[in-house]
Amino acid sequence: MLKGKKIILGVTGSIAAYKSAQIIRLLVKEGAEVKVIMTSLAKEFITPLTLATLAKNPILVDFFDPTNGDWNSHVDLGLWADAYLIAPATANSIAKMATGVADNLLLTTYLSAKCPVFVAPAMDLDMFAHPATQHNIEMLKSVGNHIIEPASGELASGLEGKGRMEEPEVIVSYLDNFFTEKPLSGKNILITAGPTYEKIDPVRFVGNYSTGKMGFALAEVCAKRGANVCLVSGPVQLKTKHPNIERIDIESANEMYEAVTNRYYSMDGAILCAAVADFTPNESAENKLKREKENLLLELKPTQDIAASLGEMKMESQFLVGFALETNNEETNAIAKMEKKNFDFIVLNSLKDAQAGFGFDTNKISILYRSGTKNDYELKDKKQVAEDIVNEISKLL
Repeated sequence: MLKGKKIILGVTGSIAAYKSAQIIRLLVKEGAEVKVIMTSLAKEFITPLTLATLAKNPILVDFFDPTNGDWNSHVDLGLWADAYLIAPATANSIAKMATGVADNLLLTTYLSAKCPVFVAPAMDLDMFAHPATQHNIEMLKSVGNHIIEPASGELASGLEGKGRMEEPEVIVSYLDNFFTEKPLSGKNILITAGPTYEKIDPVRFVGNYSTGKMGFALAEVCAKRGANVCLVSGPVQLKTKHPNIERIDIESANEMYEAVTNRYYSMDGAILCAAVADFTPNESAENKLKREKENLLLELKPTQDIAASLGEMKMESQFLVGFALETNNEETNAIAKMEKKNFDFIVLNSLKDAQAGFGFDTNKISILYRSGTKNDYELKDKKQVAEDIVNEISKLL
């Protein structure tokens, strides 16, 4: 959503200024046009040449260029921008912004800006926690500025606490989310992701190769579009970033069944992306099973069918979307599953397709409807696949 956006990045004199290079790189990668304004002190932490090379625009520091007298108009800059991001923002610059001090180009542009302003504080923990700084931040919020809260962690002083400027990926994601349309605003969506582990003994389990990447991508897209997401995930190594995502970690199919069936009634719909085990050991040993001369016979029993249970619970006002990963008779099996589970549509992908399925960052899908409609998609990044799927869900709503 940042493609074509005109963004001013204001860089103040903080050790965190080194992160501004990565912010520019990410913004440009998203298709934004970036102009950078630095304070004089910021140049002591990172060179203008570095930022100019990444932004593909000259760096602005003073009101005019002393070599030729060209005027850097803060008024024109304020009118040009779709967003003004100040990152890092020191306690000093925040104080000046709160009180209307305009003694450099960065601050005069702030006072002239007609666009949304985003401020990412960066300072030592005591400076951030000081009542004066907190008062100034509240002043900025009260006039409509967006504060990107700093993280907690190791600071330049060697101390640990809140004051560390948020990471560039999070900051750019914040802007991206701001400019994303919110067609799912107010909707509550349940999403399952990842595998389930069915215990054999304390150290072994029955499981599968699911990484959860597809389900987590769906959760991020739904949240960015305004939905309140409840993400029920099996054991994966992924993190959730969006504040609209409530994450519930489970291990077994039974735990997922309990979490999902207890929440579906309050949801507008569900996307069942998890690779839930169909079978679980009939008994789980309390102690580690030892290797014996004889073969080990493992008796399995069916797990509770989460999709079928939600299909029975589903009301007319709710949607239900499922996934089918097939190895043969793909469409026939997917259509049968869709009918049996009462899905509105099913997302089909095949293990025969290269770079699709478990473990990959890409996927190739078809969406099948109960009406017989079929939409085929080319191989894409799973984030783009999630966009396609959520586009179809938006039509249902």
